[in-house]
Amino acid sequence: MLATERKLRIVEYVKQKHVATVSALAKEFQVHEATIRRDLAEIEQEGPLRRTHGGVIVDKGANVEPSFTERVSDQLEEKIRIGKKAAALIEDGDHIILDSGTTTMHIAQNLVHRSGITVVTNDINVAAELRDSPGINVIVTGGSLYKSSFMLNGMYTDHVLKTIHVQKAFIGTPAIHPKFGLTHPEAELVPTKQWMIRAAQEIIVVTDHTKIGKVSLHTVAPVEEIHSFITGTEASEAQIQLFKDAGVHMITV
Repeated sequence: MLATERKLRIVEYVKQKHVATVSALAKEFQVHEATIRRDLAEIEQEGPLRRTHGGVIVDKGANVEPSFTERVSDQLEEKIRIGKKAAALIEDGDHIILDSGTTTMHIAQNLVHRSGITVVTNDINVAAELRDSPGINVIVTGGSLYKSSFMLNGMYTDHVLKTIHVQKAFIGTPAIHPKFGLTHPEAELVPTKQWMIRAAQEIIVVTDHTKIGKVSLHTVAPVEEIHSFITGTEASEAQIQLFKDAGVHMITV
């Protein structure tokens, strides 16, 4: 059986079973487990399946972004590492944008004792993390409050972002793909992210590995607009290489 045919059959098999182990797939298709792992790494990049520890499940995609309460503890250890690394890329004197999100909140936590930095954010939690930091100038965009996520969005938010220029923008996302770039399930949230990207000289995406390979309904930005991408070491080598091939500077922590 050719590899292409086997991968198609693997997808159908997992969709029927909803979940499968590497050993079960190896037995079903009469190949070595290492072959199945390679197949799964390639399939995952195309979106239909997501690998788990020792197996694979059907990936339901990123059609809905969970609430802040649901997201805040998800992949927490990984987000803490990402936040620390992202903060280390910020230099004294920088003007930066911190997008709304649970990962960017960890960047803010690592800036508390820094000085000479201006932070523009549309996130109430991010601003609150920096409220007692005398060396940090915080600009809150204003806008309509999304109570489930502590995010400010809409016409007023976009108006502020259109008037600023920063060195770096740290952008969170529920979906990032090496071919389709940044996407989002909610159309009304897309313009604000796009204005953040336009306002910055350098775009740095910060998100945990579970968002990689996902594609949502609305395009935020093509992969060509991303300069750097910080994610966890949980991301596979195959995933990382695809972004490198697209010209993105990959940082894993």
